[in-house]
Amino acid sequence: MGRRILNDALRAIVNAERRGKATVELQPVSTVMSSFLRIMKDRGYIKNFQVYDPHRVGKITVELQGRVNDCRALTYRQDIKARDIEDYRLRTLPTHQWGYVVITTPDGVLDHEEASRRNVGGQVLGYFH
Repeated sequence: MGRRILNDALRAIVNAERRGKATVELQPVSTVMSSFLRIMKDRGYIKNFQVYDPHRVGKITVELQGRVNDCRALTYRQDIKARDIEDYRLRTLPTHQWGYVVITTPDGVLDHEEASRRNVGGQVLGYFH
């Protein structure tokens, strides 16, 4: 169920961006989703996000910026080694100039640049550009 929650949330963000919305509400909440959104915020793809009542069903309100073209979560989490991250990024992302692959590692949820810098591998959660 966790993989579907992340995929539904990311699709809701893309659909709201395409319709020109300023905010989008995501429900239910997961820690992986909030980590994914933190990376998107750090890289400047969303303005901010707020988590409300995470102990129950909860919801996340995301302030959009208009930069997200596509955002996907993989329903199958592929294992990836540290030395193969750049090849995977070139294969997966449709653009070579921008975009990020999000990986869950023993050091936490990281984007491909940070994972390469720390030389850690893990499982691919998804990507955004």
